[in-house]
Amino acid sequence: MRTHPRTLYEKIWDAHVVDRRDDGTCLLYIDRHLVHEVSSPQAFDGLRAAGRRVRRPDLTLAVPDHNLPTTPRRRADGSRIPATDPDSAIQLAALERNAAEFGIPYIDDASARQGIVHVVGPELGFTLPGTTLACGDSHTTAHGALGALAIGIGTSEVEHVLATQTLLLKPSRTMEIRLEGAPGIGVCAKDIALHLIGRIGIAGATGHVIEYTGSTIRAMSIEARLTIANMSIEAGARAGLIAPDASTFAYLQGRPMAPKGTDWDAAVARWRALTSDPDARYDRSITVDVAQVPPSVTWGTSPQDVVPVTGGVPDPAAFEDPARRALAEQALAYMGLEPGTPIADIAIDHIFIGSCTNGRIEDLRAAAEVLRGRRIAAGIRRAMAVPGSGQVKRQAEAEGLDRIFRDAGFEWREPGCSMCVGLNEDRVPPGGRCASTSNRNFPGRQGPGSRTHLLSPAMAAAAAVTGHLTDVRELTGNA
Repeated sequence: MRTHPRTLYEKIWDAHVVDRRDDGTCLLYIDRHLVHEVSSPQAFDGLRAAGRRVRRPDLTLAVPDHNLPTTPRRRADGSRIPATDPDSAIQLAALERNAAEFGIPYIDDASARQGIVHVVGPELGFTLPGTTLACGDSHTTAHGALGALAIGIGTSEVEHVLATQTLLLKPSRTMEIRLEGAPGIGVCAKDIALHLIGRIGIAGATGHVIEYTGSTIRAMSIEARLTIANMSIEAGARAGLIAPDASTFAYLQGRPMAPKGTDWDAAVARWRALTSDPDARYDRSITVDVAQVPPSVTWGTSPQDVVPVTGGVPDPAAFEDPARRALAEQALAYMGLEPGTPIADIAIDHIFIGSCTNGRIEDLRAAAEVLRGRRIAAGIRRAMAVPGSGQVKRQAEAEGLDRIFRDAGFEWREPGCSMCVGLNEDRVPPGGRCASTSNRNFPGRQGPGSRTHLLSPAMAAAAAVTGHLTDVRELTGNA
């Protein structure tokens, strides 16, 4: 146990160490484990081959999301409509079969609770402050918004957690990202996250666990914090943490899997202590003046390829680092863009609003506000709005947001990862250019040959209306 003033990360880590090796590697107890269909089949096969059972099925939750079609999943008679993609159908069937065989709670594709694991975990209260949480998906960092040490893991580690409820990990360095000030008009959490990644790069937080602090974070909604924490992995961080506060407690109270009654009171008393000590030292600290962050968008094939929407496509020759220059040249070739092109001149033909980054109710409200009374531009071949969960979908429909999306020309879909990852039937065709609220713009991420521009939900809606990347402030009268 450390005796010096500790950061929030160090406190959670120390509380979960089961064993520590001489080289510092620790066996860490895992409180919660989320399982989906893509990274778990081989893990269950491994358990089966070794004759092992799941150590704590009661602390494990299985949810299909990546491969799940976002079209209707049941016929009028209640029978299942199978996924048309053969690989998706196999993985979805395997998850359902494995969950039943190993006694793991399973949220099926027709459940009102189904959704993306990183949306479902927080909204069910499965994710709690001070816990350790693992999932076979890199964007597990999202759960850190609630003060959980949330770690994305690989398939072999999924098997290890299933079998032992532990993980073997080396401690990370600590990094404080202090966000100070009020965002400008038209700037939201996604803009701040993209701006930050553009500043420090995709390896800027490698080897670190980020703790987000400052007045901006304290004033943010939980949905906005989930977006910030979600994108931590795009800066290379092992995890992203935000200390729980009154907003966190208000968000969690009454959630189906959150503590109840006196257990709730006791839990909140514990959670109030989950802060970094005043004299705690981080290995690295960065401060961002959020008032200076503009509405932002990516131009290339990495989340670090960020410019203000009012800017232009950079010239690779301007990059001093030869490696970065070469990457920029490759990115422009893939994206079909020329240096110096104003961002606002880039035409878009696909729109995707959704994902574990921006598929929550606050995101849909922001996009709907821009779309209200407007139609998508003639050049938009497809515009999709995909709620992050069944709960988000129901709430959006109760507020009439689905009608706004439909009236604007959007498809209103069932919950799932959808066009974020291209593992299902929702894909951008080769050469298609998508304004997307998702988290990655790698080549082929949204489908072979697809071109992705990352931005906020409001900016995606603005692009849908004009047919090109657009400063949302021009549509809201704040330019």
